[in-house]
Amino acid sequence: MTHNPSVALLGAGIMGAAMGRNILAAGHELRVWNRTAEKARPLADGGAVLAADPADAVRGADVVITMLGDASHVLAVMERAADGLAAGQVWAQMTTAGIEQDQALAFAAAHGTHFVDAPVSGTRQPAEQGQLLVLAAGSPEARTIVQPVFDAVGRATRWVADDAADLPASRLKLVLNSWVLAVTAGAAEAVALARGLGVDPKAFLDVVSGGPLDQPYLRAKAAAILAEEWTPAFSVANAAKDADLIAAAAADAGLRLDVAAAAGARMRRAVEAGHGDADMAANYLVSFEQ
Repeated sequence: MTHNPSVALLGAGIMGAAMGRNILAAGHELRVWNRTAEKARPLADGGAVLAADPADAVRGADVVITMLGDASHVLAVMERAADGLAAGQVWAQMTTAGIEQDQALAFAAAHGTHFVDAPVSGTRQPAEQGQLLVLAAGSPEARTIVQPVFDAVGRATRWVADDAADLPASRLKLVLNSWVLAVTAGAAEAVALARGLGVDPKAFLDVVSGGPLDQPYLRAKAAAILAEEWTPAFSVANAAKDADLIAAAAADAGLRLDVAAAAGARMRRAVEAGHGDADMAANYLVSFEQ
């Protein structure tokens, strides 16, 4: 059992950087690589070793974390890391990458690494506070090694299976994100409709306050819209990417998800309108474009 595992972090974007800070705060040795090195510089200033390439980052690490853009990006970076990998390492794949990760699973098997399917529920603020919910599937052996790292980045870990082969955690994450998309798009449209009809949006929020239609996520996104605060907790572009993953998984399952499809189309329209780097609440802005 590794009490204080060393960690290689591949990806230092909004989520990865926040997770890295909490990994350092928990006392773990951290090596970090990011395509744009400057984004990883604050972690280096905080005590991490800034690696020149992915292979250098993963060499000797007990746990390798990937927190990147999508499944193809994850595989490409891990292929670059291959020369530094060793049998017995735990690879915690924490990117929301959907259920088409056969190549990643095959890569892990070929290199003797323990693959843990471990997407997270939460955005920028929970990541910064170490309050993510980690959804995980992997062998008991891998669980023992990686759990201290998950404890550093999350408020809890929900182990959904002892086998990652069917990507059960990623499946659950898509279900969660389908709900996030529905609530965010719904909040944006409700506020837009209120304004379009000459209704004070705060009146809508007052009516639902404390009742069964009220919820914290509605409050958070409505507040961002009313303040025109588009600093990304989770970007429009990432929401559009996840919507595509949900659509693909639904099609594979023989499902028709009309709301998810509409929310995805709305997010893509917001990307095309130039709002891709804004918070996903900015899908509100395309309500006024005919």
